[in-house]
This record gives sequence, structure tokens and C-alpha cells, in this order.
Amino acid sequence: MSAIDRASPVRQGLERAQWRQLALITVAAVAIFLTLRALPTGTNLSHMDFRVDPRAGKAIEFCDPSNPQFIPVVAVRSPVVMTVATATPAMAGAPVRGTVGLHTASGKPLAPEDLLYSHTRKMHLLVVDKSLEDYQHVHPEPGRRPGDWNFSFTPHRSGAYRIFADFTPAATSRGLYASVDLNVAAANAERATVPPSAPRESSAENVVAAGGASRVVERDGYRFSLTPAQPVIRAGEPAELALAISRADGSSVPLEPVMDALAHLVAFDQARSGFAHLHPAQSDLDRVSGPSHPVLHFKLMIPSGGRYVIWAQLNLGGRETFVPFWFDVAG
Repeated sequence: MSAIDRASPVRQGLERAQWRQLALITVAAVAIFLTLRALPTGTNLSHMDFRVDPRAGKAIEFCDPSNPQFIPVVAVRSPVVMTVATATPAMAGAPVRGTVGLHTASGKPLAPEDLLYSHTRKMHLLVVDKSLEDYQHVHPEPGRRPGDWNFSFTPHRSGAYRIFADFTPAATSRGLYASVDLNVAAANAERATVPPSAPRESSAENVVAAGGASRVVERDGYRFSLTPAQPVIRAGEPAELALAISRADGSSVPLEPVMDALAHLVAFDQARSGFAHLHPAQSDLDRVSGPSHPVLHFKLMIPSGGRYVIWAQLNLGGRETFVPFWFDVAG
């Protein structure tokens, strides 16, 4: 018998052992996979719950948070139905306590376990009046019933306030939006108030700077400016914006993060057909041109021409500050 023949049983035994080992590994992998699939995910919703019947018209698209854009929330159909109710009729100058309801088209509620955290919260409400002069960013809390989210704010004007909901379903991991209107009744003149952050059109707040038209707001010892890199912002073309903050006395600006970002910009068109929620390119305070004159950079593309307001939300020494800037976009 040759050496090869004598080695054959040994080799065959080794091969059988290897196959058994491979089979055991495969069985173990399948068992682990099935176990993981059997574990609760926290949400009973799936990607299909956020699809819209194409016969119902154009649907809002899921949005990539890393690629912000102007979202036409009102013009297209959202797969989420949004309602609003208040404990008492909403009145200008008085606190409003209300509840927004969020459900899929089939009636399934969007509870906390169905949403992911985005900028430290599971739900953001962007509340703006018809004049665009009263904008508030509100974080609702889960209500007693699944799909209910309780919120409060004080409207400073009467009329129809539009409430945009900004959230990320766990089933899709992509940003989604919905909207609803809340009617606010007029109050006595002494009760109705105009927010100190309301924009005022004046030549002092609209000056020309190198690189384009800069909008400047001075308030409480601070100077805020929002300057486009291009001389004219045109619809359908990317625009770069620089937000600069300084103090009249030249001292350091106590800029602190707000919702995991150094600032937030929210743009609305006059029709309030939608919005754009922007975050700065910089995430490090050491990269904002120094503490005495921080400059933050944003990118935005407006789909159509018209009049827009861009609200900046900042944290200055622990104090939340909202600053508006008005722009005309060429069609």
C-alpha cells in the first residue's frame, strides 16, 4: 500500500471533521439570526406604513438629514396624518396648551418607541404665524395615548399659525414631516404682544457687504449678520450663507451648542408651503473664526423665487435667541 493510500483515511477524517465544524457554525449563525429577529424592535411600524398610495397624488419624500433642502410639506401628501387640539381656545398673548396627534394613513399611532432621536429630541414642532414674524421651536412630550404629543407655547399674534412636525420614524431612519394649522383668536391690545425677535424692515438692517447683500440685526449688545456668498440668491442654485455674531464691546461671544449644533437656521417662504432646516458645516467651536467673532457656514438651495425669512436659533450663554433675516430669491 502506498503512502497516499495509507494517508487517505486520515485525510478523509479531517475533511469530515471540517465539514462538521462548518455545519455547526452555520447552524449557530442561523440560530443567532432567528433569535435576533424574534427580539422586539421597539416599534410595530414598518417601512410600508409610511408609503402613500400613488393614486392619492404626489407624496412627500423621505429626506436625508445630512442633505438639507427646502421641503414642500403642504404641497405634497404626507404619509402621516397630523391633528391638533387645545384645552381652551387659543388666544394671542396667552399660553396655549395643546396636543398634536400623529397617525399613519391606516390609523396607526406614532408613539415614542416608533421614532428616533434627532438633535436630542424625538419630535420637533416648528410653529410660525402668517406674517412669519413669530416663529417658535417647540419640543412636545408624549401624551397618555399613543400618537398624542403635548406641547405649549405663547402665540404673539392672532390668525392661523402653521405647525410643522419634524421627526424620524425608526422604521425608515429618514426624516419625515407633516403640518396642521391652529387658529389663534385676537386678544385685547394690552394682552397681545409682539415678540422682541420680530423682524423689522429698515435700512439699518439691510446693508451691502462684500460678496452680496448682508442682512444685519442688532439687539441686546449683539450684532448678527447673515451674508450670502453670491450677489444674488437664485432659485434652483446652491447658495452659501455665512452667519456671523459679534458684540458691540468686542468681548467674546458665549456661543454654546443648541440641540447638538452650534446654530440652527430655518427658512420659510411667504406662503408657508414648507421649510428648510439647516445646520452649520462646523461642529467645533475652535473652527468658527474665534470666540470674539464666530462665523458659521451653511448651504441651502431654494426651489422657487420669492420672499423668504430665515430664522437663526442660537444659544448665547445659556439664553436661547431667535434672529430673523429676510431675503428675496430671484426666480
